[in-house]
Amino acid sequence: MPFSPLAAALAVCLGTFSFAASAADSRDAEIALLKEQLAALQAQVQALEERTNAQSDVNIDTAQALDDLANNSVKVETKGGIKVSTADKAFEASIGGRIHFDAYAFERDQASTTGTTEFRRARLSLAGKLYGWDYKMEQDFATGTNLDGLRDLYIARSALGGKFTIGQFKPYRSMEELTSSNEITMMERPFASATGLYNGRQFQQGVGYLRSGDNYTFGVATFNLRSASGVRNEGTGASARVTFAPINNDDSTLHFGLSASTENANKGSENLQARASYAGRRGPSQAIATTTGLSGGSVGTLGLEAAGAFGPLFFQSEYARATFEQPVAGDQDVETFYVMGSWMLNGGHKPYKASNGVFGSPKATDKGLWELTARYDTIANTDVAGLEVSSWILGLNYYVNPNVRVMFNYTKGDNEFTGDETGQYALRTQLSF
Repeated sequence: MPFSPLAAALAVCLGTFSFAASAADSRDAEIALLKEQLAALQAQVQALEERTNAQSDVNIDTAQALDDLANNSVKVETKGGIKVSTADKAFEASIGGRIHFDAYAFERDQASTTGTTEFRRARLSLAGKLYGWDYKMEQDFATGTNLDGLRDLYIARSALGGKFTIGQFKPYRSMEELTSSNEITMMERPFASATGLYNGRQFQQGVGYLRSGDNYTFGVATFNLRSASGVRNEGTGASARVTFAPINNDDSTLHFGLSASTENANKGSENLQARASYAGRRGPSQAIATTTGLSGGSVGTLGLEAAGAFGPLFFQSEYARATFEQPVAGDQDVETFYVMGSWMLNGGHKPYKASNGVFGSPKATDKGLWELTARYDTIANTDVAGLEVSSWILGLNYYVNPNVRVMFNYTKGDNEFTGDETGQYALRTQLSF
């Protein structure tokens, strides 16, 4: 059959139409596929948004839970000791302690002395807060167990701009007496403190009030004269102390203080006595004045203080005058004073504790701190001729770190009443936390 132009044209039209139809079908299929993919993507985006929102809620809940945990959980600290406290600090409990291990050797003169070692102090303490009250319990196992070793044992409450303390504590008198044994410059306190004028009467039971500011303190206390383990025939006493630091900044402090104390014994109570160990602990001692318990007399004391820390240099001095009542003869007056100084050899500075008007230990560095110390100390009964003792002390302290200190003291004692001149070499290894 002959192929005509019309047939050819028709064939071309049909082919073109068929191709166009095929192309249209393919395009519709691609559009449908794209719609399916777009729908799938939209579903995935929606799922991701829902999961993100859910995760955000989880993150918020987790953050809130962590915040609640941080703010409401019990906090435990172990730096320098063990302390447990609630987040609001309303309840606290901390465990502390100190070990003072001493060794003594003597240069004998007239008095009989024997070199020895001893645990000068071995204390454990528990302190903290409870329902707005402070508390402290401390036992010195080097002194004895049960009541013999009780030291601080009190509860306290802030009120009227200060703090009231009820129980057994140190009455507010004598700067060196109120300085912690962990921070005293020499191994033993001077005669104007518990090792002399207030011999055996360091901790008393009573009520005290202490108020302080940036550069002042004022404290009063009333107490009985019975120690925790003493006989139940106590007398009564009262004390007061006021301090003022006209200069007090990070590098320099100048301190002045005034204190007064009166102790009135009941008849039959223990004697009130000033006794001085003039050649160090475990060395010879001399009774300076005594008010007997049999007489039921009294002792009144007035004390003056001056101290300062200027960079690495430190000085401290106290003068006290006490009157010991005598049952028959006239009263006897006792005068005592000391001058003490130290020099931090490789930096360091003794900080001032404005809260109770005393100086603390310097902050030890990784290399440690060295402190050269010296003190002259004297006490005398001005109504008995020649009844006077004195001592010179040279010392060296090494602060290994904030918790460990090594102390060396050489003491040269002089008892004018007996003529004895005993010397002592003493070494202390101290750990406190």
